[in-house]
Amino acid sequence: MANDMNLIEATTRAQIAYCKNVLFDFRTNLDESTYIDLVMNMIKDERFKLVYILADDGSKAAAFIGYRVLHTLRTGWMIYVDDLYSDPTHRGRGYAAALLNYVDQDAKKQGIISVHLDSGYMLHTAHRLYLNQGYVLACNHFAKTFNR
Repeated sequence: MANDMNLIEATTRAQIAYCKNVLFDFRTNLDESTYIDLVMNMIKDERFKLVYILADDGSKAAAFIGYRVLHTLRTGWMIYVDDLYSDPTHRGRGYAAALLNYVDQDAKKQGIISVHLDSGYMLHTAHRLYLNQGYVLACNHFAKTFNR
C-alpha cells in the first residue's frame, strides 16, 4: 500500500494549513492564529520538515511527521522526529510506517546515520511500530518544566 501513497513535504503556508486537523488533534497546545508562522519559522530557521499524507478525499491530511536535522556531540548529525501522528479514522493503513521510511530515506540521502524519537510510555501500539521499523529503546528522556 505504501507505494500508492503521496507523501508531500509542506513548504508553503497553504500546505501547512492543509495539515491543521492532524496538527491540532495531536498538539492541542497550538494556537490557531500563530501555528502557520511557527511552522514556517521552524522550516526556515531550524531545519524542520513537515511531511504529510492526504486523506482519501483529498480534503485534508490523514497523517503527518515533523522532524529536523540536529548536530550533537553524542550522535554527530542525526534526525530527530518531533511528531508522528495518524488521524484515528486513517490508522491501520501503513501511513506511519511510510512516513518513517520517508525520514529514513532523507537521512540516507544526507549521509546521516541515525534517526531518534521519543514516545510516551503508554503508547504500546506506537512502540510496536518503532520496533518493527528497526528502532531500539536506547534511553529514557527526562524533562523539567518551569513556570512562566
